[in-house]
Parts: sequence; C-alpha cells; structure tokens
Amino acid sequence: MERGRFYWKEARPKDGGRYVIVSHLGARTRELTPKGFNVRTTVHEYGGGDYFVHKQNVYFSNYDDQRLYSQSPGLRPRAITPSGVDLRFADGIVDEGRRRIIIVREDHRVRGRQAVNTIVEIDQAGGGPGEVLVSGNDFYSNPRLDPTGSRLAWLAWNHPNMPWNGTELWVGKLGIDGKIEHKEIVAGGPRESVFQPEWSPDGRLYFVSDRTGWWNLYRQEKGERELEGLHPMEAEFGGPQWAFRPLKYTFEGSDSIVCVYVIEGTSHLGRLDTRTGRLDEVKTPYTDISDVLSWPGYALLVAGSPTEPTSLAVVDLGTGETRVLRTSIRSVVDPGYLSEPEAIRFPTENGREAYAFYYPPRNKDFRAPPGEKPPLVVMSHGGPTSAVTTTLKYTIQFWTGHGLAVADVNYGGSTGYGREYRERLAGNWGVVDVDDCVNAAKFLVRRGDADGKRVAIRGGSAGGYTTMCAVTFRKFFNAGASLFGISDLEGFDETTHKFESRYNQTLLGPYPERKDVYKERSALNYADKVSCPLILFQGLEDKIVPPAQSKKFYEAVKRKGIPTAYVGFKGEQHGFRRAENIKREAELELYFYSRIFGFKPADKIKPMRIENLGRAR
Repeated sequence: MERGRFYWKEARPKDGGRYVIVSHLGARTRELTPKGFNVRTTVHEYGGGDYFVHKQNVYFSNYDDQRLYSQSPGLRPRAITPSGVDLRFADGIVDEGRRRIIIVREDHRVRGRQAVNTIVEIDQAGGGPGEVLVSGNDFYSNPRLDPTGSRLAWLAWNHPNMPWNGTELWVGKLGIDGKIEHKEIVAGGPRESVFQPEWSPDGRLYFVSDRTGWWNLYRQEKGERELEGLHPMEAEFGGPQWAFRPLKYTFEGSDSIVCVYVIEGTSHLGRLDTRTGRLDEVKTPYTDISDVLSWPGYALLVAGSPTEPTSLAVVDLGTGETRVLRTSIRSVVDPGYLSEPEAIRFPTENGREAYAFYYPPRNKDFRAPPGEKPPLVVMSHGGPTSAVTTTLKYTIQFWTGHGLAVADVNYGGSTGYGREYRERLAGNWGVVDVDDCVNAAKFLVRRGDADGKRVAIRGGSAGGYTTMCAVTFRKFFNAGASLFGISDLEGFDETTHKFESRYNQTLLGPYPERKDVYKERSALNYADKVSCPLILFQGLEDKIVPPAQSKKFYEAVKRKGIPTAYVGFKGEQHGFRRAENIKREAELELYFYSRIFGFKPADKIKPMRIENLGRAR
C-alpha cells in the first residue's frame, strides 16, 4: 500500500500459471506486469516477498531468469541485476537515503555447493550482483530499516532449524556509508521462533515470539534491553514462515496495531492499543485472514470464509463494514451447492485430541438413496508444519458436490494450536499425522457421517507422504491419492533444496545416526505392504520432491498387483498452477475413486488406464 494505492499479486492459471502485479486506486484496478514476465522468486523454492513498491516504482523478481527488475509507471520492466548468473532475490526494501535496495540474496553460482544466503545491498540504478551486508548464517529474512535509516533489523537461523523451530532477531547500527558498524541479538534462539520484526512509526521495534508457547506480540523500547509482552494470550499472532513477507500485524499509528490472531484454527481481527495492551476484536465475516495492512480507521485484508473464496477486502475498523475489492474466484456459486464446515475435535492416540473440519456432501440437485452413507475423503495437508483453514475452497467443494464427504485434518504438528501441539510431530512424522488422519475418519464413521468401507486419504507434498504411509503401514483406508508426495526419506534429504535439507532432523532425528528411522518411515521400502488402490500425480519439473519418488512407488505398487495409476504433468513444479492440469487432476482422481468405490460420476470424464483394476476389492 502506498498513498492510498494498493498493490497485490494475482495468479493467472489460464496463462501458463504466471503471476502478475495489480494496483488499485479509487475505482480503478490495473494489471501492471506485461506479458513475458512472471512475478515469482524461487528463494527457498517456496518464494514469497517477490515484489515491493517504492514511490509507485515496482521492484520484482522474474521467474524465468530470477533477475530483479524495476518498473516505473507506464514503462516496461528494466533488469537491475546481471544476467547469466544464478542469483535469486526476495523480501527487499528501499533505503531511500542511500539510493539502494536491501534484500535477501540466494547465491547458486557455484555448482555442487549448497546455495549461500545473505543480505545484500544493490544500487537502485542496478548493474551489479549486490554487495554483502550480513552473512554467516544459513538463512535470512525480514531486513527492515527503522524510520531514521540508522538501524537495520533482520531474522537469521541455521540448520537444522526451520524458522518455526528457532530464529534470531538481530539489530545492526548503520554507519554513514550504510555498512553495519555494530550488531546485537535482541531475541530468539534455537528454541524460540521470532516472526515479523517491524519498526513502529516512532522508531520502536516490535516482533512476534513464541517464547511462552504461543506466538504473541512483543516490543523493545528505544535504548532498552528489556522486552515487553503486549497482550499475552493462548492465541497465535504468527505462523510458519514457509514463504517470505507474511503480514500478520500492521501499524494503524504509533499507538495502535491492527493484527490477526488464530484460536483453534479460526482467524480473528484485532485492534491493539500499544499503550495499555488492550485488545479489541473487530468483527468480520471472515474465518481465515492471512495478511493485513492498515491506515487510520481502516484495514486491508487477504481473507476468506466458508462461503467466500480468498478475497481482498477493506474493513472499517469502527463499524466492521466490509467492502470487497477483488476475489480470487469471480464466478458466483449458488449456496445450494456449497458445503459449510463443522469444526470437530476428536480423540486420538495417547489420550490426546486432534482437530479437523468436516464437510458433508452438498448438492441441491441430488439426494443420496435412503440409508446410504457417503464415501469419505480424508485430506492431509502439506508442510507438514502448516494448517488448513475454512476459506471456501473449490478443491473441497468439488468432492462434496459429487456426493463425497470430506475431513480436512489439522493433525498433531499443525500450526494455530500453540507450540506444544506443533511439536507433537517432532520425531514422530509418519506416525502422529497418520494416526490423526485414521482417527478423524473413525470418529466420523462412528458418528454415522461416512461409509466405513469407502474411505480415501489424499494429500500433496508432506500430505502425500502421510497418504503413502497411511496406505502402507495401516490397513484402514480403501483408496489413496498422493500429489507430489515423498516416498523415500533418505532420497529426499539427498536431493531436495537447501531450505528443507535438514527439516527431517526435527521430524525424524539426525541423519545418518537415525538412519534406521528414515528407512522404517519410508513407504517406498515397504511398498509390498500397500493395502489399497493408490493413484499418484506428479509435476515433472518438481525441484522439491523429484518425480522419481512418485514413479518408483507407482512401479512397486503395480508389481504387487494392486490397482494403481501414475500421472505426470509437463511444465509443473511442486504444486500445479496451470488451469488445465488442475482440472484434469481433479477429474482423474474422481474417476479413480469411482472405479474403486463403484459409483458413476455425473460428469463426463475422459478415462485413464488403471493398472490391475480387475483386482480392486
């Protein structure tokens, strides 16, 4: 946001899955990114922080060459970093007084060596690869200048930590030449996750920390070493930093913060008085708010609800009145086709409870035969340090509209429920997540909401890993679908990118010391135990989970004689972005379930070959 003008990024699935920058001023909305450009960085592979704006000048990373570009109003983008070198950039800011950009750089120039991450300065006029300002740690994010330009804050962390395990918040004093003369650590460590440092308009440093077991807001007064908790509560004011530049709070003014906090999987919007610590909830129609910006009296949200897709909305902080500027899905769907979720809490292993959202079948044009219970699709999210929300997702409504029920599971290890819940997966990946998915299904079957003989599990990435473990190590599910899932944990550690290359040390244990655990939890090693039909989908340009993982598992299942299929999509990476592939994946998965569960889809679907189909039970 800049002087009443809003900027955001939008996906274009029908245009090869590229991303563009859009601006809005008054009643006018314009797409700024010309054809031939795709706004997406691959720092950490997951990206985020792809662009930033200063005085209507847009700076962005272009996907095809990963160069940083500058785009002035009315002009074509101009590259400001060199060509022909593998340098990637994210999470930048403009240091106006010194006419430079401060940004995170990921350096892949030396083949065979792991990428090097630093914070660098780049002349706004461009021309060079950047000069290093901060180095020595494995990862960096959130370089932020104070209002005077004399202090720089940033986050840093090292292997084997992920940013939700432990990060450090540093502040450096800048000299006249812009170099760091002195630096000190303000908060954080191996067991404290610090999130989103920001400077207030009056120059005080704010941040989020989970030092109490919950991501809460803190402040450091100017010149003081003591840290002050602003409003301690059992709620999450932060989240897992998979991508750069999350915005969970923003300054309405020096004395007021507009923030997002999550309680048991549901988002709330709050207005925090920084003088008294009082937090007042601002009622909105949204149950999931991912980002927030504000100015006096108003907030701009990226948010959704069970009946509204992810949207860009302006909220009057006094009245709660909401005006939608943009919605991710422009078509209007009759409510008679929409299934609304029920938040469920169910018993799981070791006397614990876990969480999920249950979606019953819903289609106003069809009714199930008397006494027939629906098939159930259990959804296991990726990450695994992540969470599902209740924003309207047509990926879920697709199933409920075709007569299947859905359980969207926030298994142990998910975020939004405090650090203790998040750490249930430590050393137990492939066990706790699988147990919770099984127990969510058992709970719904016992309650009479699903047919216990027609239960499928599906998931992407880490959710695909959970799916493959579930159909291999448990004899409960009747079908499964893995989207770019991990089947070989040892192979994954050897071939994946830097950001996640030590992630498994927390989830499974140190390698090679616990090589036995990696072997025991790799479904590929036990494919002869697969107990139900399985379909696998894979992007053929995936750099995070190599396609060979899905292909090997498919071949092993096929050799066993269990019904299976494998579908590879050209031009897709880790997650499908092209409209035609997103549609085809959903259709083929439905077709697969229909053949296994014995029902006829209402849609006309071009069939596919399913190996060993005559052996389906």
